[in-house]
Amino acid sequence: MLISKASRFGVWSCAVTHSARLFSRSSNMAKSKFEYVRNFETDDTCLRNCYIVVRLDGRNFHKFAEQHKFAKPNDDRALGLMTRSARSVMEELEDIIIAYGQSDEFSFVFKRTSNWFKRRASKLMTHVASQFSSSYVFYWKEFFEDQPLLYPPGFDGRVILYPSNRNLRDYLSWRQADCHINNLYNTVFWTLVQGRGLTTTEAEDRLKGTLAAHKNEILFSEFGINYNNESSVHRKGTTLIWEKRDETVTKRMKLPNEEEKDVPVTRSRRRVEAYHCDIIGEQFWEEHPDILEDDNC
Repeated sequence: MLISKASRFGVWSCAVTHSARLFSRSSNMAKSKFEYVRNFETDDTCLRNCYIVVRLDGRNFHKFAEQHKFAKPNDDRALGLMTRSARSVMEELEDIIIAYGQSDEFSFVFKRTSNWFKRRASKLMTHVASQFSSSYVFYWKEFFEDQPLLYPPGFDGRVILYPSNRNLRDYLSWRQADCHINNLYNTVFWTLVQGRGLTTTEAEDRLKGTLAAHKNEILFSEFGINYNNESSVHRKGTTLIWEKRDETVTKRMKLPNEEEKDVPVTRSRRRVEAYHCDIIGEQFWEEHPDILEDDNC
């Protein structure tokens, strides 16, 4: 019996020793002579105490819009899909405090104190880009229904740092001003093409050198269109922020007398809400003072 036990212990001991050798061997492989290649990686840690902005732009979206027959000058399905994809990014990365989008672009602002992915620019940009792109494909049918997605869309990204609230607000103002300039031009351009029968070349020549006042005059005097009455989604773009909203749900609860009853329960939840309003002036920021962090932090 003693020999039998000893032999069993011997087998067990051998198994442990063999396992240890295997573990030791794989550990040595992880720290092999090839590990030096990691020294070629560049440090792309974003400077602290700065807002991190990741901006995505549709790659070759003019062709993508043509092949998928987007309505001109604005396709509400496409804009809705962009917003839904951006919402998905914010819900995945809760350190994003505000996002702004128009046409085929979206900017995502990480809070100044964020430490997601150790503030590595490459990690932040690729995560935002991949989440947005996959969401665009995933939610396509929700907005375009039976129209097939002919090929995968692509989005390029960049990372910009802004050290102050003023810098960040000026960046967002720049993007919204760009939205206004582009949308006014496109609205007049396609109204001339679709409503007057001009070719695209003729419409370009007609608008060459015109200012905003001239474009508004063309819309109003020739087509009876007041640009200020156009959809705010098209004129102002889409701003996404986090807001707390009270929700009331019904829960079945057991009362002290052991009777069960449906009881309304109110709870507060953070949700991503969309706004189509001016973010250049002061009103939006005064109504949402919790978006920006203190410049003195």
